[in-house]
Amino acid sequence: MEPAPPPPTLRHGCVRCGALIDVDTALCERCNPLGLKDPAASQVHGTVVIGVLVAFVLLAVFARLTVAGVGPFPASVLAASSPDGTGLIVSITVTNTGTSTGATTCRVTDPKDRNGGIGAIVLSPRIDPKQTITFSQRVTELGTKVRDLAVECNAP
Repeated sequence: MEPAPPPPTLRHGCVRCGALIDVDTALCERCNPLGLKDPAASQVHGTVVIGVLVAFVLLAVFARLTVAGVGPFPASVLAASSPDGTGLIVSITVTNTGTSTGATTCRVTDPKDRNGGIGAIVLSPRIDPKQTITFSQRVTELGTKVRDLAVECNAP
């Protein structure tokens, strides 16, 4: 009786050059001549997690610096008119009381609407610090009936 052949060795390609190597190593002798140990999966994943966290912190700092000194934005509705029956033209006066140029999002609502409707959302033009502007915007969410409206503008 002949001796049984040895079990086959599991092999895969070197991650750098593709040469066949044992499954328990990542790099062949040519790509890793010093025989350095492969990094553990937890080391690789830990490095990636730290990189992602650092990126989030840097984005948060950048966002904070971008909007620092903008607003608040006191606002009022000057007039509302309905020129062609498809909506209202609303004229809004907004002041940037902050120390940086910025734009704001304003919510125009009907103060008598007890249903809590969202109203119309409009974006103001850029406003320099300590300046007041008046702009007009067509809104269709409030219908065509001319009436008293309220506005609230928020810093970004």
